[in-house]
Amino acid sequence: MKIHLLLSLLISLFFTTSTFAADTNKQKPTHNEDSTLIRKNYPNLPAPAGPYSIAVRHNNTLYLSGITAFGTPAQDKGMAEQAKAIFEQIKQITQAEGIGMRELIKVTIYVTSTDDITTLRQLLSEQYEGHNPASSLIHIAGLAAPELNIEIEAIFAIPQ
Repeated sequence: MKIHLLLSLLISLFFTTSTFAADTNKQKPTHNEDSTLIRKNYPNLPAPAGPYSIAVRHNNTLYLSGITAFGTPAQDKGMAEQAKAIFEQIKQITQAEGIGMRELIKVTIYVTSTDDITTLRQLLSEQYEGHNPASSLIHIAGLAAPELNIEIEAIFAIPQ
C-alpha cells in the first residue's frame, strides 16, 4: 500500500512540476511546401506532462493527444465520471477551435476495465450527439497513474 501511495505521489509530482508546463500557451507553426502544422496547448487545460502538444492541427484536421481525467476532480472517480471529465476537456478544445462533435472523425479509447462497458457506451452515445465517429476500444493493463481508468484520443475535421 505504501508503494502505491509513493508511486502516485511521484507521478503527481512529475506531472505538476514538468518543465514542459512553461510551453502551455504557445502555438508553434511548422511550414513545408504542402501543409502547415500548428501544435497547440490550451491555457484552460492541464499542461502536457511530457514533450508533446495537447493538439496538432494539420491542414483541416485536428489531432488530440490522449486525454485523461488527471488533474481534474474526477481523477479518483470511476470510469464514467472520468469519461465525462475527458469530454468536458474535449469540448473546451472544440469550442476554442470553433468546431463541435459533428466534426468528430475518430476516437481511440483506452480502458483499464471492461466491467462497466454498457455504461461507458451509453455515455459515449450521449457525448457524440448523434454524430457517431469511427471508434476503437482497447483494453489495457494501466495508464500513467494507477487511479486513471480511461484515456481518449480524438481526430476532428475542421471545415474550410
